[in-house]
Amino acid sequence: MSLIDLIDASSSPLLLRDLFAEGDPGPIVGALAQVPELCDVALPFLGAALGASSVSLRLKEIAILRTSANLACRYCIDAHTVVAFDSGLTDREVLALREHADPTEVFDDGVERALIRWTDALSVGGGPVDEVVAADARTSLGDHRLVELTVTVGATMLLNRLATGLGLPTSADTVTALAGHGYRSYEPATRVSISGRSNAGRSSSGRSSSGRSNSGGSS
Repeated sequence: MSLIDLIDASSSPLLLRDLFAEGDPGPIVGALAQVPELCDVALPFLGAALGASSVSLRLKEIAILRTSANLACRYCIDAHTVVAFDSGLTDREVLALREHADPTEVFDDGVERALIRWTDALSVGGGPVDEVVAADARTSLGDHRLVELTVTVGATMLLNRLATGLGLPTSADTVTALAGHGYRSYEPATRVSISGRSNAGRSSSGRSSSGRSNSGGSS
């Protein structure tokens, strides 16, 4: 359950009515609409940072899903598992990104392997990125894509913490789409205490041992 009331068409501020004109735009918009002046600038930025551009949607989804798995964000993992399939990622690749697998074991493309290592370096721990990882990322991606994909990772981390902190719910449509791919809504196995330390092991994959969802596709 969401920690806050999510804005909908009936409660939307006048200046944001257009966002709700074609139906429910989702929990992220519903949360940001609580602060119209923030929503007005955040949505275009997020669209540019996360959406397709001169950088392929496949590369962006690799960065987004891997970051979300590293930060154990249920909402973003659910949503971007669906988008990852739509962007051309295979089931094996999606599982590898969600389950923190070594990219060299699944991804054949050197650019994608370098991106995953760069994403891990940015979204796990802190401090400077390992020089070898950084050099490989720059060589593989080039300056333009490296900058844009670094922004993509950073924007994803922002949304991860927003969605997790506010308890944003996975939409019924996403639950149904996940079930169609054999997944249920992601349930992190870790919980972070007030001291900042987790009290359990690595997060679950959100997939049954048989490879099929136990949600039955119901909303």
